[in-house]
Amino acid sequence: MVSFSDNTKIGTGLLLLGVTFLFLGVLFFFDSALLALGDLLFLLGLTFTIGFSRTVRFFSRPDRIKGIISFFGGIALVMLRWPVLGMILQLYGIVYLFGQFFPIAAQSMQDTPVIGNILKMPAVENFFASFGGGGSSGRRAPV
Repeated sequence: MVSFSDNTKIGTGLLLLGVTFLFLGVLFFFDSALLALGDLLFLLGLTFTIGFSRTVRFFSRPDRIKGIISFFGGIALVMLRWPVLGMILQLYGIVYLFGQFFPIAAQSMQDTPVIGNILKMPAVENFFASFGGGGSSGRRAPV
């Protein structure tokens, strides 16, 4: 049985709350207060889950500077009450930062009952393969 530290449990809960608030913020016509709260909870949850030093290392890599600026610029725009433009910028930053992880997640979910059949379709496989920058050789998680 895998044992998780208290920080990882708290971080996972904060991540879940952050995603929930982001979803509610989009659902309620881009409510900037909910989106800002979701952004803060998401960042806190990520920091608690993977640790402070790994979070700083992840967000300070020079090869991902475009995604980092887009993500944090989107957060700043949401906090400045420009929620639609901020969320578009954040989405671009998330895809740029975590794009290498999407093919890994899709590959691991291919064995699940319902989603697996959808992910095994050639069009969907090609879509997720385009994120990782080519073949599966040398592919690893971004964090």
